[in-house]
Amino acid sequence: MQLNHAQRELTLKIVYYGPGLSGKTTNLRCIHARARPEARGRLLSVETHEDRTLFFDLLPVFFTSSSGFKVKLKLFTVPGQVVHDATRRVVLQNADAVAFIADSRRSASAENNTYWRKLRANMREIGLDVSRVPVVIQFNKRDLPDAQTDAELEEARKKGAEPVVGAVALRGEGVMETLYALLQSAWRNLDERMRLARNIGLTEKEFLTHIFQQMDLTGTALESLYPPSGGRP
Repeated sequence: MQLNHAQRELTLKIVYYGPGLSGKTTNLRCIHARARPEARGRLLSVETHEDRTLFFDLLPVFFTSSSGFKVKLKLFTVPGQVVHDATRRVVLQNADAVAFIADSRRSASAENNTYWRKLRANMREIGLDVSRVPVVIQFNKRDLPDAQTDAELEEARKKGAEPVVGAVALRGEGVMETLYALLQSAWRNLDERMRLARNIGLTEKEFLTHIFQQMDLTGTALESLYPPSGGRP
């Protein structure tokens, strides 16, 4: 988190991590498409023959809190290919929360586990406390024939403390719910450490409402919680 009292500005960084082609870029593109044009920056993507995302996608969503603080939200993906491990470490620097995008297919279990271990190792190498930085796990590609069952996902939820979200990112299913879990976890973690509500007058409700009222939540579990403040994006 970057907190600039002089400019009254708070910037949060969220990173999407996972194997190549697991759906990281699809998640960000879906979020960008659902955000109001006036509440989103340009989605930056670098594509190569080796990987769909060489460096990062950037999505700033910004608003001004009731206390006058400008809040910026930056979303990044990391490249999935093994050869880009150094780049993953750079992108993970100063992350306030991480989405681990896993492939739901049973055939992808070994690769998911490998990248989960890589995430933990990368975080330790750059000085991020793996016990303090919130991580949300998204099991993507739930529509494919070889996907794990809902019961197996429930077992995954019981194994760890991380929130687990099922998704079909290509159809937008589970994408906004994953983002919500990330931002809620990030805010609660930062509020515990930095006392955001007390020090800058920003509550969890205000933080989440400002962001999700700028999103098209049609068809998501969040639709009834955050009715749009105006017309749809």
